[in-house]
Amino acid sequence: MDIEGALNRISYVSGRVRQHDRLMALAGVSLDRAAVALLRQIADAEPMRPGELADLLAVEASHVTRQVQHLQKAGYVTGVPDPDDRRAQLIQITPTGQAVIERVREASCRGMRVALKNWSPDELGQLATLFHRMVDDFYSAEDADVTGEAVSRI
Repeated sequence: MDIEGALNRISYVSGRVRQHDRLMALAGVSLDRAAVALLRQIADAEPMRPGELADLLAVEASHVTRQVQHLQKAGYVTGVPDPDDRRAQLIQITPTGQAVIERVREASCRGMRVALKNWSPDELGQLATLFHRMVDDFYSAEDADVTGEAVSRI
């Protein structure tokens, strides 16, 4: 229960509108939270189809399509032909989009450095390791139901 409560608090703090607005102001960027999440994913991956992006972010494909259109108009992403199916488009980040996401990440890191300034380098390393492990385990658990039995994907 303690871990669930802590995760709930982290989610609340990181998801506040005021926090997002502050981050965007520090980065000098005007993007909503969904656009930032999508742009981060595109920046961290090889070019992929919008449907694949939707699957990775666990959102509806139509939502990704709308966001991609906004990001394309802003010059942050572009569509490129899929080498396996020339009729399909893959989404990739542009140099402008890469610069924007780097500013967002740097602003986010500055905020974390301030908030965690009293943590030792060892504690910060442990935190990062445990967060990565937790996320990996959450992804692994998606294939099991709450009783712990494997769920078949049809």
